[in-house]
Amino acid sequence: MRFFTPARQHDEEQLLWSRDVRFVARVGQAVRGGRIVELESGACLIAPAASLLESTIAPIADASGSPPYGLVTVDSRQAEAERYITALSAAVQLSGIADRIGMAQSSQIVQTKTLDYFFNLRHNHQVYFQPIVELASGAVHEYECLFRPVMPMLPQSISAIVQAAIETTRSVELDAFIVRQILGRAGELQRARLAGGAEPLRLSINLTPASLLDRRFEAKAIAAMVREVGLTPRQVTLECTEQQAVEDVVPLRRQVKALRRFGFGFAIDDAGAGYASFALIAALRPSIIKIDRQIVHGIRADDAKQALVEAFVSFGRRIGARLVAEGIETRRELATLTALGVELGQGFLLGRPSAQPEGPRRRPARGATPEGARAAIREIVTTLPSPLSVTSRTTD
Repeated sequence: MRFFTPARQHDEEQLLWSRDVRFVARVGQAVRGGRIVELESGACLIAPAASLLESTIAPIADASGSPPYGLVTVDSRQAEAERYITALSAAVQLSGIADRIGMAQSSQIVQTKTLDYFFNLRHNHQVYFQPIVELASGAVHEYECLFRPVMPMLPQSISAIVQAAIETTRSVELDAFIVRQILGRAGELQRARLAGGAEPLRLSINLTPASLLDRRFEAKAIAAMVREVGLTPRQVTLECTEQQAVEDVVPLRRQVKALRRFGFGFAIDDAGAGYASFALIAALRPSIIKIDRQIVHGIRADDAKQALVEAFVSFGRRIGARLVAEGIETRRELATLTALGVELGQGFLLGRPSAQPEGPRRRPARGATPEGARAAIREIVTTLPSPLSVTSRTTD
Protein backbone atom coordinates (compact mmCIF):
# COMPACT_ATOMS: atom_id res chain seq x y z
CA MET A 1 0.00 0.00 0.00
CA ARG A 2 1.34 3.43 -0.93
CA PHE A 3 -0.03 6.64 0.54
CA PHE A 4 2.01 8.90 -1.68
CA THR A 5 3.42 9.16 -5.18
CA PRO A 6 6.86 10.81 -5.36
CA ALA A 7 5.95 12.67 -8.55
CA ARG A 8 3.06 14.45 -6.86
CA GLN A 9 4.27 16.60 -3.99
CA HIS A 10 2.34 19.38 -2.26
CA ASP A 11 3.54 22.09 0.06
CA GLU A 12 0.79 21.30 2.54
CA GLU A 13 -1.71 18.47 2.57
CA GLN A 14 -4.75 17.40 4.55
CA LEU A 15 -5.82 13.83 5.24
CA LEU A 16 -9.48 12.85 5.66
CA TRP A 17 -10.40 9.44 7.09
CA SER A 18 -13.81 7.84 7.48
CA ARG A 19 -15.14 4.33 7.81
CA ASP A 20 -17.74 5.29 5.18
CA VAL A 21 -15.92 4.65 1.87
CA ARG A 22 -18.73 6.19 -0.21
CA PHE A 23 -18.58 9.40 1.81
CA VAL A 24 -14.82 9.66 1.24
CA ALA A 25 -15.36 9.03 -2.51
CA ARG A 26 -17.96 11.84 -2.70
CA VAL A 27 -15.56 14.25 -0.99
CA GLY A 28 -12.82 13.11 -3.41
CA GLN A 29 -15.03 14.08 -6.35
CA ALA A 30 -15.51 17.58 -4.90
CA VAL A 31 -11.83 18.45 -4.43
CA ARG A 32 -8.98 18.86 -6.89
CA GLY A 33 -5.66 17.06 -6.78
CA GLY A 34 -6.72 14.44 -4.23
CA ARG A 35 -6.04 10.72 -4.07
CA ILE A 36 -8.02 8.06 -2.22
CA VAL A 37 -6.52 5.07 -0.44
CA GLU A 38 -8.93 2.29 0.56
CA LEU A 39 -8.14 0.52 3.82
CA GLU A 40 -9.56 -2.44 5.71
CA SER A 41 -11.07 -0.02 8.22
CA GLY A 42 -12.42 2.55 5.75
CA ALA A 43 -10.77 4.98 3.36
CA CYS A 44 -8.66 8.10 3.44
CA LEU A 45 -8.41 11.03 1.08
CA ILE A 46 -5.15 12.98 0.78
CA ALA A 47 -5.40 16.34 -0.96
CA PRO A 48 -3.89 19.84 -1.00
CA ALA A 49 -4.88 21.79 2.09
CA ALA A 50 -6.24 24.59 -0.09
CA SER A 51 -8.90 22.33 -1.58
CA LEU A 52 -9.69 19.83 1.21
CA LEU A 53 -11.51 22.21 3.53
CA GLU A 54 -13.98 21.67 6.34
CA SER A 55 -16.41 23.97 4.50
CA THR A 56 -16.34 21.55 1.55
CA ILE A 57 -16.64 18.41 3.66
CA ALA A 58 -19.47 19.47 6.00
CA PRO A 59 -22.30 19.67 3.39
CA ILE A 60 -21.30 16.31 1.94
CA ALA A 61 -21.23 14.80 5.42
CA ASP A 62 -24.75 16.15 6.13
CA ALA A 63 -26.04 14.67 2.86
CA SER A 64 -24.39 11.33 3.68
CA GLY A 65 -26.02 10.91 7.07
CA SER A 66 -23.23 12.58 9.10
CA PRO A 67 -20.70 9.72 9.17
CA PRO A 68 -17.90 10.11 11.74
CA TYR A 69 -14.66 11.35 10.20
CA GLY A 70 -11.33 12.88 11.10
CA LEU A 71 -9.49 15.64 9.21
CA VAL A 72 -5.86 16.48 10.03
CA THR A 73 -2.91 18.29 8.51
CA VAL A 74 -0.09 16.08 7.18
CA ASP A 75 3.20 17.08 8.78
CA SER A 76 5.55 17.50 5.81
CA ARG A 77 8.58 17.72 8.12
CA GLN A 78 8.29 14.04 8.93
CA ALA A 79 9.84 11.42 6.70
CA GLU A 80 7.56 10.38 3.83
CA ALA A 81 7.45 6.84 5.16
CA GLU A 82 6.00 8.10 8.47
CA ARG A 83 3.98 11.27 7.84
CA TYR A 84 0.89 9.64 6.35
CA ILE A 85 0.77 6.82 8.89
CA THR A 86 1.01 9.39 11.68
CA ALA A 87 -1.71 11.55 10.08
CA LEU A 88 -3.97 8.54 9.53
CA SER A 89 -3.65 7.50 13.18
CA ALA A 90 -4.49 11.03 14.31
CA ALA A 91 -7.49 11.23 11.97
CA VAL A 92 -8.89 7.92 13.24
CA GLN A 93 -8.51 9.04 16.85
CA LEU A 94 -10.14 12.38 16.01
CA SER A 95 -13.15 10.64 14.47
CA GLY A 96 -14.18 9.37 17.91
CA ILE A 97 -14.77 5.76 16.82
CA ALA A 98 -11.25 4.35 17.12
CA ASP A 99 -12.35 1.92 19.84
CA ARG A 100 -15.11 0.54 17.61
CA ILE A 101 -12.70 -0.46 14.86
CA GLY A 102 -10.00 -1.86 17.12
CA MET A 103 -7.66 1.13 16.83
CA ALA A 104 -8.09 2.58 20.31
CA GLN A 105 -4.80 3.21 22.04
CA SER A 106 -3.85 3.00 25.68
CA SER A 107 -3.34 6.26 27.53
CA GLN A 108 0.37 5.49 27.88
CA ILE A 109 0.81 4.97 24.13
CA VAL A 110 -1.11 8.13 23.25
CA GLN A 111 0.92 10.21 25.72
CA THR A 112 4.20 8.79 24.44
CA LYS A 113 3.28 9.59 20.83
CA THR A 114 2.11 13.06 21.84
CA LEU A 115 5.43 13.78 23.55
CA ASP A 116 7.43 12.44 20.60
CA TYR A 117 5.47 14.72 18.29
CA PHE A 118 6.06 17.64 20.69
CA PHE A 119 9.83 17.08 20.74
CA ASN A 120 10.00 16.72 16.94
CA LEU A 121 8.50 20.20 16.59
CA ARG A 122 11.24 21.90 18.58
CA HIS A 123 11.40 24.87 16.19
CA ASN A 124 7.63 25.46 16.29
CA HIS A 125 7.07 26.23 19.94
CA GLN A 126 6.93 29.72 21.41
CA VAL A 127 8.05 31.40 24.62
CA TYR A 128 5.79 34.08 26.08
CA PHE A 129 6.51 36.52 28.88
CA GLN A 130 4.02 37.74 31.48
CA PRO A 131 4.97 40.61 33.80
CA ILE A 132 5.03 40.17 37.57
CA VAL A 133 4.36 43.66 38.89
CA GLU A 134 5.26 45.58 42.05
CA LEU A 135 1.78 46.55 43.26
CA ALA A 136 2.94 49.63 45.17
CA SER A 137 4.83 51.22 42.28
CA GLY A 138 3.42 49.56 39.17
CA ALA A 139 6.95 48.64 38.02
CA VAL A 140 7.83 45.24 36.55
CA HIS A 141 9.61 42.99 39.04
CA GLU A 142 10.31 40.16 36.58
CA TYR A 143 8.69 38.14 33.80
CA GLU A 144 7.36 34.61 34.12
CA CYS A 145 8.38 32.55 31.07
CA LEU A 146 5.39 30.65 29.68
CA PHE A 147 6.03 27.89 27.16
CA ARG A 148 3.40 27.53 24.43
CA PRO A 149 3.39 24.30 22.38
CA VAL A 150 2.54 24.76 18.70
CA MET A 151 1.38 21.38 17.38
CA PRO A 152 -0.80 21.91 14.28
CA MET A 153 -1.91 18.31 13.87
CA LEU A 154 -2.50 17.63 17.56
CA PRO A 155 -3.08 20.86 19.52
CA GLN A 156 -2.13 20.52 23.19
CA SER A 157 -1.88 22.87 26.17
CA ILE A 158 1.36 22.98 28.13
CA SER A 159 -0.51 21.54 31.12
CA ALA A 160 -1.47 18.48 29.07
CA ILE A 161 2.12 18.08 27.87
CA VAL A 162 3.45 18.31 31.44
CA GLN A 163 0.89 15.78 32.67
CA ALA A 164 1.79 13.39 29.84
CA ALA A 165 5.46 13.72 30.75
CA ILE A 166 4.77 13.00 34.42
CA GLU A 167 2.66 9.92 33.65
CA THR A 168 5.30 8.53 31.27
CA THR A 169 8.18 9.39 33.65
CA ARG A 170 9.64 11.88 31.16
CA SER A 171 9.17 15.08 33.17
CA VAL A 172 12.92 15.67 33.53
CA GLU A 173 13.41 15.23 29.77
CA LEU A 174 10.58 17.70 29.18
CA ASP A 175 11.96 20.28 31.63
CA ALA A 176 15.45 20.02 30.12
CA PHE A 177 13.98 20.65 26.67
CA ILE A 178 11.83 23.59 27.78
CA VAL A 179 14.54 25.26 29.86
CA ARG A 180 16.96 25.13 26.93
CA GLN A 181 14.34 26.67 24.64
CA ILE A 182 13.50 29.41 27.15
CA LEU A 183 17.12 30.28 27.87
CA GLY A 184 17.90 30.42 24.18
CA ARG A 185 15.11 32.93 23.62
CA ALA A 186 16.00 34.87 26.78
CA GLY A 187 19.61 35.13 25.64
CA GLU A 188 18.50 36.70 22.35
CA LEU A 189 16.33 39.23 24.16
CA GLN A 190 19.04 40.00 26.72
CA ARG A 191 21.56 40.85 24.00
CA ALA A 192 19.04 43.11 22.25
CA ARG A 193 18.14 44.89 25.49
CA LEU A 194 21.74 45.53 26.45
CA ALA A 195 22.51 46.81 22.96
CA GLY A 196 19.63 49.26 23.28
CA GLY A 197 20.62 50.41 26.75
CA ALA A 198 17.66 48.74 28.52
CA GLU A 199 17.83 47.08 31.91
CA PRO A 200 18.77 43.36 32.02
CA LEU A 201 15.93 40.86 31.97
CA ARG A 202 14.69 39.24 35.17
CA LEU A 203 12.96 35.92 34.56
CA SER A 204 11.02 33.20 36.34
CA ILE A 205 11.28 29.66 34.92
CA ASN A 206 9.12 26.68 35.96
CA LEU A 207 10.52 23.30 36.98
CA THR A 208 8.97 20.20 38.54
CA PRO A 209 10.40 18.84 41.82
CA ALA A 210 11.63 15.74 39.97
CA SER A 211 13.82 17.90 37.75
CA LEU A 212 15.22 19.88 40.67
CA LEU A 213 16.40 16.57 42.14
CA ASP A 214 17.99 15.35 38.91
CA ARG A 215 21.74 15.72 38.36
CA ARG A 216 21.09 17.54 35.07
CA PHE A 217 19.63 20.36 37.16
CA GLU A 218 22.16 20.57 39.92
CA ALA A 219 22.81 24.17 40.94
CA LYS A 220 26.19 24.27 39.22
CA ALA A 221 24.74 22.85 35.99
CA ILE A 222 21.84 25.32 35.89
CA ALA A 223 24.19 28.21 36.60
CA ALA A 224 26.35 27.11 33.66
CA MET A 225 23.31 26.96 31.33
CA VAL A 226 22.24 30.44 32.40
CA ARG A 227 25.70 31.97 31.95
CA GLU A 228 26.07 30.28 28.57
CA VAL A 229 23.32 32.51 27.12
CA GLY A 230 24.61 35.71 28.71
CA LEU A 231 22.45 35.82 31.86
CA THR A 232 23.47 35.54 35.51
CA PRO A 233 21.80 33.41 38.22
CA ARG A 234 20.67 36.60 39.98
CA GLN A 235 18.46 37.36 36.99
CA VAL A 236 16.60 34.06 37.27
CA THR A 237 13.98 32.75 39.71
CA LEU A 238 13.35 29.00 39.53
CA GLU A 239 9.71 28.24 40.20
CA CYS A 240 8.76 24.86 41.64
CA THR A 241 5.50 23.76 40.04
CA GLU A 242 4.02 20.98 42.11
CA GLN A 243 1.88 18.51 40.24
CA GLN A 244 3.17 15.64 42.37
CA ALA A 245 3.62 15.33 46.10
CA VAL A 246 7.18 15.66 47.41
CA GLU A 247 7.85 12.45 49.31
CA ASP A 248 11.20 13.42 50.80
CA VAL A 249 11.76 17.13 51.32
CA VAL A 250 15.36 16.82 52.62
CA PRO A 251 17.18 16.45 49.25
CA LEU A 252 14.95 19.14 47.73
CA ARG A 253 15.82 21.48 50.60
CA ARG A 254 19.54 20.87 49.97
CA GLN A 255 19.08 21.69 46.29
CA VAL A 256 17.19 24.90 47.08
CA LYS A 257 19.96 26.02 49.43
CA ALA A 258 22.56 25.33 46.73
CA LEU A 259 20.56 27.33 44.19
CA ARG A 260 20.24 30.26 46.58
CA ARG A 261 24.03 30.22 47.17
CA PHE A 262 24.56 30.62 43.42
CA GLY A 263 22.25 33.63 43.47
CA PHE A 264 19.06 32.12 42.02
CA GLY A 265 15.70 33.14 43.38
CA PHE A 266 13.39 30.29 44.32
CA ALA A 267 9.58 30.34 44.21
CA ILE A 268 6.87 27.95 45.36
CA ASP A 269 3.87 27.98 43.02
CA ASP A 270 0.17 27.51 43.83
CA ALA A 271 0.44 28.24 47.54
CA GLY A 272 -2.83 27.44 49.28
CA ALA A 273 -3.76 24.69 46.82
CA GLY A 274 -2.63 21.15 46.05
CA TYR A 275 0.62 20.06 47.65
CA ALA A 276 2.05 23.54 48.34
CA SER A 277 1.40 23.51 52.07
CA PHE A 278 2.70 25.74 54.85
CA ALA A 279 4.89 22.86 56.05
CA LEU A 280 6.57 22.41 52.66
CA ILE A 281 7.08 26.15 52.22
CA ALA A 282 8.58 26.41 55.69
CA ALA A 283 10.97 23.55 54.91
CA LEU A 284 12.16 25.03 51.60
CA ARG A 285 12.18 28.71 52.66
CA PRO A 286 11.63 30.18 49.18
CA SER A 287 12.31 33.80 48.26
CA ILE A 288 8.90 34.00 46.51
CA ILE A 289 5.52 32.48 47.45
CA LYS A 290 2.92 32.50 44.65
CA ILE A 291 -0.67 32.49 45.85
CA ASP A 292 -2.88 30.24 43.75
CA ARG A 293 -5.30 31.96 41.36
CA GLN A 294 -8.26 30.07 42.85
CA ILE A 295 -7.70 31.95 46.10
CA VAL A 296 -7.36 35.28 44.26
CA HIS A 297 -10.56 34.82 42.25
CA GLY A 298 -13.44 36.55 44.02
CA ILE A 299 -11.36 37.40 47.10
CA ARG A 300 -13.15 40.74 47.50
CA ALA A 301 -16.31 38.94 48.61
CA ASP A 302 -14.74 36.06 50.54
CA ASP A 303 -13.63 36.55 54.17
CA ALA A 304 -12.07 33.09 54.34
CA LYS A 305 -9.83 33.76 51.32
CA GLN A 306 -8.82 37.11 52.78
CA ALA A 307 -7.89 35.43 56.07
CA LEU A 308 -5.79 32.85 54.22
CA VAL A 309 -3.91 35.55 52.30
CA GLU A 310 -3.31 37.47 55.54
CA ALA A 311 -1.81 34.30 57.00
CA PHE A 312 0.49 33.92 53.98
CA VAL A 313 1.55 37.57 54.23
CA SER A 314 2.49 37.11 57.89
CA PHE A 315 4.16 33.78 57.16
CA GLY A 316 6.15 35.27 54.26
CA ARG A 317 7.42 38.12 56.40
CA ARG A 318 8.62 35.71 59.06
CA ILE A 319 10.69 33.63 56.61
CA GLY A 320 11.78 36.53 54.40
CA ALA A 321 9.68 35.65 51.33
CA ARG A 322 7.72 38.00 49.08
CA LEU A 323 4.20 37.14 47.93
CA VAL A 324 2.93 37.10 44.34
CA ALA A 325 -0.83 36.94 43.77
CA GLU A 326 -1.55 35.04 40.55
CA GLY A 327 -4.51 35.48 38.23
CA ILE A 328 -5.51 39.05 39.12
CA GLU A 329 -8.27 39.93 36.68
CA THR A 330 -10.35 42.67 38.33
CA ARG A 331 -9.70 46.04 39.94
CA ARG A 332 -11.39 44.86 43.12
CA GLU A 333 -9.12 41.86 43.43
CA LEU A 334 -6.09 44.10 42.97
CA ALA A 335 -7.25 46.60 45.60
CA THR A 336 -8.11 43.84 48.08
CA LEU A 337 -4.76 42.08 47.71
CA THR A 338 -2.84 45.33 48.06
CA ALA A 339 -4.76 46.23 51.22
CA LEU A 340 -3.94 42.80 52.64
CA GLY A 341 -0.20 43.45 52.18
CA VAL A 342 0.58 41.45 49.03
CA GLU A 343 3.59 43.08 47.34
CA LEU A 344 3.61 41.52 43.85
CA GLY A 345 0.92 40.59 41.38
CA GLN A 346 0.40 38.82 38.08
CA GLY A 347 -2.67 38.47 35.86
CA PHE A 348 -4.57 39.78 32.85
CA LEU A 349 -5.42 43.03 34.63
CA LEU A 350 -1.71 43.81 35.01
CA GLY A 351 -0.37 42.36 31.77
CA ARG A 352 -1.09 39.53 29.39
CA PRO A 353 1.54 37.08 28.15
CA SER A 354 3.29 38.29 25.01
CA ALA A 355 6.09 37.18 22.70
CA GLN A 356 8.16 40.20 23.76
CA PRO A 357 8.58 41.29 27.40
CA GLU A 358 6.24 44.26 27.77
CA GLY A 359 5.49 46.71 30.54
CA PRO A 360 2.40 46.52 32.76
CA ARG A 361 -0.94 46.85 31.07
CA ARG A 362 -1.98 50.48 30.77
CA ARG A 363 -5.37 52.10 30.70
CA PRO A 364 -6.07 53.89 27.38
CA ALA A 365 -6.33 57.35 28.94
CA ARG A 366 -2.81 57.16 30.30
CA GLY A 367 -0.91 57.11 27.03
CA ALA A 368 1.90 54.82 25.97
CA THR A 369 4.62 55.58 28.49
CA PRO A 370 5.80 53.10 31.14
CA GLU A 371 5.16 55.74 33.78
CA GLY A 372 1.57 56.00 32.52
CA ALA A 373 1.15 52.26 33.02
CA ARG A 374 2.57 52.42 36.54
CA ALA A 375 0.34 55.40 37.39
CA ALA A 376 -2.70 53.52 36.10
CA ILE A 377 -2.03 50.62 38.47
CA ARG A 378 -1.49 52.99 41.39
CA GLU A 379 -4.81 54.66 40.54
CA ILE A 380 -6.63 51.33 40.53
CA VAL A 381 -5.28 50.56 43.99
CA THR A 382 -5.97 53.96 45.54
CA THR A 383 -9.40 54.86 44.09
CA LEU A 384 -11.28 51.82 45.45
CA PRO A 385 -12.35 51.66 49.12
CA SER A 386 -10.42 49.39 51.44
CA PRO A 387 -11.84 45.86 51.23
CA LEU A 388 -11.49 45.49 54.98
CA SER A 389 -14.05 48.28 55.55
CA VAL A 390 -16.70 46.80 53.25
CA THR A 391 -19.59 45.10 55.03
CA SER A 392 -21.95 44.60 52.07
CA ARG A 393 -20.43 41.89 49.84
CA THR A 394 -21.05 41.83 46.12
CA THR A 395 -19.46 39.84 43.33
CA ASP A 396 -17.40 41.52 40.59
